[in-house]
Amino acid sequence: MQTLTTLLEHAEAQRNVALAAFSQALARRDGTREQARELEQYRQDYTARWNQRFQLGSALEIVRSYHQFAERLELAIAQQGHAVTVAEQALARANDHLAAHELRVASVRKLIERRQEELRRGEDRRDQHTTDELALRIAAARRNTLDGAPA
Repeated sequence: MQTLTTLLEHAEAQRNVALAAFSQALARRDGTREQARELEQYRQDYTARWNQRFQLGSALEIVRSYHQFAERLELAIAQQGHAVTVAEQALARANDHLAAHELRVASVRKLIERRQEELRRGEDRRDQHTTDELALRIAAARRNTLDGAPA
């Protein structure tokens, strides 16, 4: 039984490590999503601000600068989208890893429960055997007493 308890402790420790990795992957994924949202919002604000300025008229050099920055911003948004995808994939792997460790812990616990039940049933059988033996001895003693009594 001690071996199973040690196995359970080890499985729980591994599960806890997997849980920590899952939490970190979740935080990374959430961070990359938030950064992607911020970039999208910045692009919308930047575009709106420049659209207002273009309505007033702008020099060619300013328009060129706007387009160059807009292209770099689009590239950053695409790269961040890729980072979100990578973070989501890492989160899925961490979730699978955690689920495998959760299953292992549950399996070991179930095995311990079964072993404890087997031990309890063995003790019950021994107790029943002892009680049966005692009852047989008492019955035999009564018969002997009754048989040896004067009639």
